[in-house]
Amino acid sequence: QMQLVESGGGLVQPGGSLRLSCAASGSIFSIGTMSWYRQGPGKERELVASSGAHPHSSAGEQPDYAESVEGRFTISRDNAKNTAYLQMNNLKPEDTAVYYCNFVAQTTSMGPWTNYWGQGTQVTVSS
Repeated sequence: QMQLVESGGGLVQPGGSLRLSCAASGSIFSIGTMSWYRQGPGKERELVASSGAHPHSSAGEQPDYAESVEGRFTISRDNAKNTAYLQMNNLKPEDTAVYYCNFVAQTTSMGPWTNYWGQGTQVTVSS
């Protein structure tokens, strides 16, 4: 099986920055879309950003962002390292949440495409 391990969360002041990482390990054949979700206290889980397997190959594979983070967050990926990143700048208190990464992946060449989730990492934005 494949596992996703997240890191990079923490406590920051409003206006500060953090970079989250999500690295896949185990049996990996191919990884498609990489995404970041978050769930704040008392809120529904929401999609923050997503990136297709080849985000620079065409206009149709441009990264997607939630309106609330557009212009502040940047999703990127290193396919050689099976890793996704979320650069978060100008953080606001409303960004406080547990952040989860999600990869759509195959573990064998003919296997199904399956969703895999990271364990979650806490981001707290407060003075």
